[in-house]
Amino acid sequence: MKVTEIYTKETRVWVPDAENVWRGASLQSDYHEGDKEIMVLLEALEGELEDTETKVIKLKNSSELPPLRNPDILVGENDLTSLSYLHEPAVLHNLQIRFVERNVIYTYCGIVLVAINPYEEMSIYSDDFIQLYSGRNLGEMDPHIFAIAEEAFRQMSRDERNQSIIVTGESGAGKTVSAKYAMRYFASVGGSLDESTIEQKVLASNPIMEAIGNAKTTRNDNSSRFGKYIQIGFNRRYHIIGANMRTYLLEKSRVVSQAMEERNYHIFYQLCSCADYPQFQPLKLRPASHFEYTRIGNCIEIDGVDDRQEFQETVHALTLLGVSSKHQSLVFRLLSSILHLGNIDIEESENNSDSCFVKLDDESLLAMCELLGIESQQMAHWFCNKKITTMAEVLVSPLTYDQAMFARDALAKHMYAKLFEWLVMKVNNALVSSADEHSFIGVLDIYGFETFEVNSFEQFCINYANEKLQQQFCQHVFKLEQEEYVREEIEWKFIDFYDNQPCIALIENKLGILDLLNDECRMPRGSDQSWVQKLYDRHLKKSKHFDKSKLSNTSFFVVHFADKVRYEMEGFLEKNRDTVREEQLNILKASQFELVSELFMEKDQEKEVEVKAGVGRHGAMKAKVTHSTTKPLGPPGQKRKETRRTVASQFQDSLGKLMATLNSTTPHYVRCVKPNDFKLSFTFDAKRAVQQLRACGVLETIRISAAGYPSRWTYPEFYGRYRVLMKSNEITKKNYRKTCEDVLARLIPEPDKYQSGKTKIFFRAGQVAYLEKLRADKLRICAVLIQKSVRGWLQRTRYVRMQRAAVTIQRFARGYQARCLAKFLRRTHAATVIQTQWRCYVKRQHFIKVRSAAIKIQSFTRGMFGRKYYMVVLRQAKAILIQRYVRGYLARVHYQRDLRSIIYLQCCVRRMRAKRELKVLKIEARSVDHFKKLNKGMENKIMELQRKLDVSVKENHSLIAKSLEVGELRRKVEATRENQSIIDKLQIRITELETEVTEVRNLLSDSQAETKIALESLEKERYDKDEVILGLQTEKDSLEGKNKSLETEMQENETRIKKECDETIITKCRHLEQELEDERSQHQARIKDYNRLEQRYDNIKDELEMMRNKDSSENQEASFSSLRPNSSDVELMLLNGDAEVTGEEKKEQYPELQEKIKMLEAEKSELEQRILSRVEVNVEYAGQVKARETLQQNQQLRNEINNLRQLVGEKAAMTKDSDLYKEMVNQMEAMEEELAIRRNEVIQLKSYLAKHPVTSEEKETMTSAELLGSRNRMEDISIEKLDKNELKAVLVKVYDHNRMLEAELEAEKRNHEFETGELRESIKHLTQKKQHGPFDVPSIEGNLQQELSRLSNENMELLARVESMDKLNRKLKRQLKLYSRKLNTIDAHGNVIPPESASTITSQTNPTLTLSQDDSTSVQSHPVLRHKDSVTGGALGMVQYKAGDEAKIIQGLILELQPRGVAVNMIPGLPAYLLFKLLRFADYSNDDKMIKQLLQHIINGIKKVEKKHDKDFEYISFWLANTCRFLHNMKQYSGEEEFMRESTEGQKRHCLRNFDLAEYRPVFSDIAVSLFQRLILIVEHKIKPMIVPAMLEHDTIQGLSSSVKPSGMRGRSSSRDETSDSHYTVEIMLKQLTVCHNCLLQHGTDPTLVTQIFRQVFYSIVAHTLNNQLVRKELCNWSKAMQIRYNVSQLEEWIRKHNLGESSVLSTLDPLVHASQLLQVKKSTDGDAEEICEMCTSLNSNQIVKLLQMITPTNDYEERVPVKFVKSVQAKLRNKKHQVANDSLLLDTSRLFGVTFSYCPSSLALEQIAIPDNLRYVAHIKAV
Repeated sequence: MKVTEIYTKETRVWVPDAENVWRGASLQSDYHEGDKEIMVLLEALEGELEDTETKVIKLKNSSELPPLRNPDILVGENDLTSLSYLHEPAVLHNLQIRFVERNVIYTYCGIVLVAINPYEEMSIYSDDFIQLYSGRNLGEMDPHIFAIAEEAFRQMSRDERNQSIIVTGESGAGKTVSAKYAMRYFASVGGSLDESTIEQKVLASNPIMEAIGNAKTTRNDNSSRFGKYIQIGFNRRYHIIGANMRTYLLEKSRVVSQAMEERNYHIFYQLCSCADYPQFQPLKLRPASHFEYTRIGNCIEIDGVDDRQEFQETVHALTLLGVSSKHQSLVFRLLSSILHLGNIDIEESENNSDSCFVKLDDESLLAMCELLGIESQQMAHWFCNKKITTMAEVLVSPLTYDQAMFARDALAKHMYAKLFEWLVMKVNNALVSSADEHSFIGVLDIYGFETFEVNSFEQFCINYANEKLQQQFCQHVFKLEQEEYVREEIEWKFIDFYDNQPCIALIENKLGILDLLNDECRMPRGSDQSWVQKLYDRHLKKSKHFDKSKLSNTSFFVVHFADKVRYEMEGFLEKNRDTVREEQLNILKASQFELVSELFMEKDQEKEVEVKAGVGRHGAMKAKVTHSTTKPLGPPGQKRKETRRTVASQFQDSLGKLMATLNSTTPHYVRCVKPNDFKLSFTFDAKRAVQQLRACGVLETIRISAAGYPSRWTYPEFYGRYRVLMKSNEITKKNYRKTCEDVLARLIPEPDKYQSGKTKIFFRAGQVAYLEKLRADKLRICAVLIQKSVRGWLQRTRYVRMQRAAVTIQRFARGYQARCLAKFLRRTHAATVIQTQWRCYVKRQHFIKVRSAAIKIQSFTRGMFGRKYYMVVLRQAKAILIQRYVRGYLARVHYQRDLRSIIYLQCCVRRMRAKRELKVLKIEARSVDHFKKLNKGMENKIMELQRKLDVSVKENHSLIAKSLEVGELRRKVEATRENQSIIDKLQIRITELETEVTEVRNLLSDSQAETKIALESLEKERYDKDEVILGLQTEKDSLEGKNKSLETEMQENETRIKKECDETIITKCRHLEQELEDERSQHQARIKDYNRLEQRYDNIKDELEMMRNKDSSENQEASFSSLRPNSSDVELMLLNGDAEVTGEEKKEQYPELQEKIKMLEAEKSELEQRILSRVEVNVEYAGQVKARETLQQNQQLRNEINNLRQLVGEKAAMTKDSDLYKEMVNQMEAMEEELAIRRNEVIQLKSYLAKHPVTSEEKETMTSAELLGSRNRMEDISIEKLDKNELKAVLVKVYDHNRMLEAELEAEKRNHEFETGELRESIKHLTQKKQHGPFDVPSIEGNLQQELSRLSNENMELLARVESMDKLNRKLKRQLKLYSRKLNTIDAHGNVIPPESASTITSQTNPTLTLSQDDSTSVQSHPVLRHKDSVTGGALGMVQYKAGDEAKIIQGLILELQPRGVAVNMIPGLPAYLLFKLLRFADYSNDDKMIKQLLQHIINGIKKVEKKHDKDFEYISFWLANTCRFLHNMKQYSGEEEFMRESTEGQKRHCLRNFDLAEYRPVFSDIAVSLFQRLILIVEHKIKPMIVPAMLEHDTIQGLSSSVKPSGMRGRSSSRDETSDSHYTVEIMLKQLTVCHNCLLQHGTDPTLVTQIFRQVFYSIVAHTLNNQLVRKELCNWSKAMQIRYNVSQLEEWIRKHNLGESSVLSTLDPLVHASQLLQVKKSTDGDAEEICEMCTSLNSNQIVKLLQMITPTNDYEERVPVKFVKSVQAKLRNKKHQVANDSLLLDTSRLFGVTFSYCPSSLALEQIAIPDNLRYVAHIKAV
């Protein structure tokens, strides 16, 4: 395809950018051949709104066109080589998208894993991830360090070829962490479940190596200044057996000098931070700022690093690796001495500038020498002098100041290097293993390419090592590419790749840089300047990889594969020589401390020390001096061998060995990238990243891939993806290759653009993008066609719908109008009628109103006239009456006037006096006291003033009347003028009256003023009170408002608190339920562990038994029985003994033991005779049983003692110091203790028999005869009247009664022993109390006396009851004999119990005769059996068997039973019913040992079946169902009310009679749990290979596969499995589940248990499916989500079809449903984010975010999820505190839900269940 066809308008390209390295852009116009410039539109960066900036790119030719961008569907690929356009910007952009937007730190680049440091803890290294990647092909899952480790492990185990993982990168890129996780993976898959011991030790070495080998640089706070290669060894089973560490090129110069803002090695600062510790006081340490070697870089501390804490971790790691405290102390001494060495002050001599000296009292010198255990005077001398050895003599020459300082620093570097080597040796010694190593995997953690402002010898060696690694890497990549082409049989040309061999030759060839450097070091007067000049003369302008600076002659350039680096020459020679003065080393070798001398001693090797001949500056000769570390130096003239090598040659050799090791292995590459220099999480600096990608070889891999055929698709993948581009005539069915070749021949005319291989199609770079463009165009055309047709159909459909709607609307409108007209007419007629009636009504009402008004007016008018006439008459009568009263009044007024005149005179006099008093009162009123009094009685005064005011008003009225009277008198005077004297008197009187009026007015004004003042004060007081009241009212209102608000708030709080309480209660309930579920799961896990341990115990037991059998067959004559049940070890030791001990020696050693044995034998024989003479065969009681057991045990003990005695006398050979003798003594002591216990029991039995003698006819007694009732009185029964069946029933009754008597006697005996024990405890307590202090003796004695009397009475009562029971027992025995004789006369063919059965029943009453010796130990481990109160009932529903036949019965019912035959021909749960019927018979026999033996056989039988058929689903499911049924039967027939509610009357009669087996239920429940877990493991094992292919990979919905693009893997791994599991489908998996379900139903498994089984199974399906989806990017798209959702719907349909549609089973599918919905919903707005948060309730926040980040479009029309949207969802989830408790990324595939066995009673009666004839050992059982 031509360039002009590609570079068209709007084509997306990359253009260089100064800030972002590369920036996206699009062409503004088409490119034409010969154009000199092209215009592009730059895309907006993050934060910019739109694309507005344009840029013009100058072009010289078409090769300078900007690189093309890949389609969006290829962006974010797991493998960079699967990109269509392979170049630097595409790689950088792909890494940035994956790292920033998707938070993915791992990406493949061909065979390289690119790991970007996230600077954040990530949850992708858990054990779940290890399980996910274990056993998977490389590229099948998303990129991960575990995938590389798995690939290396699989290739090692399959090809038996050693592997290596090469981890490189800059300082701080995460190399050590990647190596750590790779080793952890090896430890996990290499045979250990947890971290192996080797891994723990290697991890423990990390703090040590970081402390002594890491330092702070300008780029990294914890930069590793050395390289290491850890070789992990495996045995033939590929289990880790050991490890070894090799180090490379420690940067020794850092010990004595550092650049600014850098530090020395961490260990120095850690040690100085602990200087104040008491144990470090002898080291004489000070802060790091005090020492010269730690303060040069002017950086003492690191932010966020606690040196003291780091030092504690270092010390702890040293202890873990076995470094003793003594050696640790010496290590710290050596480190402290190096610090003091740097502070030694070397001064230049004043007289001679060519010499120097050190003061002998120098504090640092003394401290260093004291710490190293050397002489300070000698060290001070050789600091400033040197020794020159000639042929004739040895000369001592002084050193210059510079030479002395260099010698001091050289010694410090040498000391630290030796210490570093010693610590590495200690680490390797801790990791070494003695086992043979079959293969190994090496992990190389080495420094990456380095370039600083000042580069010296160390950077040169590092970059030289990286050149060698890059060469090996390029050759390996090229080799893999060529192998792929050959394997596919395609035509290919040689791929030209960058070969850095010329650069390597420049460095290491003869007369190369290193060779010239070594030669210059051999020269006596060699210097850096002369060496650089030789380099200029030899290589300048002759090698393109060598250059020099134009401005400097002290540096040179080397063009490395990654960059052009400038090296400064200063220090190259001295660092390469690494010269240390021999005299100083000899002093150190003579140190009094072992470690110091050991460090500098090299045994069995000769070591050379380089010295210079001559004196001062003119030393003209150099010689090599060698000496042996084990022999003294020879004479001065003795010839010494020159063996010392330079640092460069040593490093070159070690690098050669490393490369040889790597070339002999299969390499795997991990390139660590540092995304930024500021340690910001998920922040990508493009400039820093591209520098590292160029330096680590990633871009070279891309270039090699791009030179060949980078894009590789299999034929089915190509056919599925590009089927839309094919024509019908090009498709050949079942021949994908021919179809693809025909299509490609049409689409890509150029034949060199692709190649067809055997299984794949190989494309050149850019061809896949071109095909994607054609596919997108085709899909776009098809989409337009579909849209056109759909839109036309939609418009036509819309028109028809609108037409129909219009007709319908018109019809309804016309009908509506007609109805409206009819309605109008009806309303008009109705209105007319209403108006007529209304107007009539209104007129009538108006007339009535007028008439009533006229009548009312008339009545009121007539009343008015009558009242007027009445008033005229009344006024006349009243006028007459008034005249009469006026006349009387005038007479009285005349009298009153005279009286008032008299009173007036009196008032005048009184007024005069009052005025005087008033004047006095006014004076007093002005005083302060008066005002106080006035204010005090203000209210009284107001009242008084009011009273005065009333009096004044009355006087005023009287004065007015008087003034009227005066006027009348004047008229009379004028009218009469008769008497002048009267007039004068009246005139005088008037004057007086006027005067009085004036005074009264004045008095009134005064009183008014006082009243006004009083009113004002009152008003003011009232105003104040109103203000106070108003304030109080306001305060009251505010308080009421606050009260209301508080009440409202309180109600709200109460509501909120109630709601919170409810939520808390609900949450706690959920937590409690979860805790209960977890506890149940943990309990079941413990059961699982117990079963596993039990299995291991059985295996060990079998092996031990085999060893015993083998030993016994070899030593038959020397075999003997063991002393105790657990004495097999002693037995074997005695059998293999070599020494001989005679019987006499034995007697001398054990005289006391023999005497005790004899006494015990005598007592035992006497007791045995006495008991055997009194005891009959059929008479048993508790004391006799115990006596017989004691006899048996004593007999066994005696036999063991005899055997031991015989063994010691004949076979044993031992001494007192031998282990055999000690073990023998221990056994004898244990036996002696046991004999003492048995003797005490015999004494107790003897005393019991002496107090309670028994006769031969005695029987065990019961509590009282009345318990038998009237139905049990045997004396009332007439034998003659009984038939055969009745006799049989009577006999059974007799045996039943005997057992009841035994039970009662046993209960009484237990009560008696309990009371006796309590009495003994009280006596013991009182004795202790007496010892501790005084107490009330009389009260205690009284209590004891009362207790003794009570016990005596109880004993008397018991004796009486025993006697009565004896009488009754004798009577029953007589009747029993009669019945026995009667039964003997009955015909044998009658329906009676046969003699065998009778003997069986008889024998069952005597358990000591039937129990085997082996059962005595097994019964001891049983739960406790509790006797129940005996009840009467029928004897039906039991299976009779003989005691001792349990093993045969269990063999037939459990071990040899075929589940398939039972499931087809018998009722479900038949073995459980039969076993329970056997249990009922044992219970009916009332024999505890018999029932214990049966239960133990049942338990062991089920466990053996589980062990034998641990992978057979049919067996496990069969016995799970039967175990649960047996457990339900134990509950149903236990007699407890809660389990008998659903039982029938017949079932209630069959309840257990004598024993309570409640404590056995947990045992069978645990067995059922173990079977349940085993069943789950079997089902998961069957369906696990089907889950991922069926649920994720199979195309259930046809037609969607073409939209899913392939994973992009190139098949570059030789370990990829060619076989595919794609034939598994959901239908196949469901068929397997159906088979399991049918099997469970056939075996009668409880429905609830079936539900729990499939709940666990479906959880496992969901967990494996979702976990794989979370780590496989190609499964996270819309099309695949549809496929998964359809598969889940099939699972849901299957669940409902099989009646498992409970919420507990369906809810397990929710995570998969929600994940599918998440991939399908819209993802653009905040509403979509909120919807996702509400929808995905079963997914945690990490899973939701991970799925959003992994969504990958499969077509151009699909959009990517914006980063902003992902962050929005993440913020919402964080705010909502997502309800899923577990926040891990992956689901726990090993999680087991707690199983519960719900009680499910059976409706079958036991008597209805018959024994099948085809069962084995059926002859041993019989239904009764």
